[in-house]
Amino acid sequence: MGSVNVYGPPASTAVARVLACLLEKEVKFQLIPVNMAKGKHKAPEYLKIQPFGQVPAFQDESITLFESRAISRYLCDKFADKGNKGLFGNGLLERASIEQWLEAEAQSFNPPSSVLVFQLAFAPRMRLKQDPAVIEQNEGKLAKVLDVYENRLEESRFLAGDDFTLADLSHLPNAQYITGTDRGHLLTSRKNVNRWWEEISSRPSWKKVVEMQKAPPS
Repeated sequence: MGSVNVYGPPASTAVARVLACLLEKEVKFQLIPVNMAKGKHKAPEYLKIQPFGQVPAFQDESITLFESRAISRYLCDKFADKGNKGLFGNGLLERASIEQWLEAEAQSFNPPSSVLVFQLAFAPRMRLKQDPAVIEQNEGKLAKVLDVYENRLEESRFLAGDDFTLADLSHLPNAQYITGTDRGHLLTSRKNVNRWWEEISSRPSWKKVVEMQKAPPS
């Protein structure tokens, strides 16, 4: 079986999510750069596999997918017998719990954390002006979400139970950027969230993604 193709830069939080899943599942892949500065993500040939002109795009033989969470679910199902076999749960109840926290990540954690990632991490790199009011508003929103997580992680090692799953993995990209800013205390000041963050961010798969993010573009 050949490798799958992932299009986009590792610095993208969505691309990083897919890369972490691939590494957990020990699936061979090729990372294909997309020069967004030159508009390559809007080129007709790219839009055939990612109609919204965003990253990542994904190819597995004749199959093309977009949206990082959908790609991650696909990888877990197709390569169920590879790598981390429990990443998407075993059985109906485990899967339901993972799906529940995946939805929490997508619907509750991601909106404010994505705004903070852009304002705190990307805006300075892009020489764009930060908006203190937007930062404050979304910091408050994320704090409320993390209070819920703190209570959950008081009784559970990971979000969906005693094992690391896709639910935890999906939080890694945004949390990585936030903990690297002066708002990192949002995670680190909460005892259980901090314990959880230190454990999930120390996984070899995620460490490899972080190294890929640090590497200069090819």
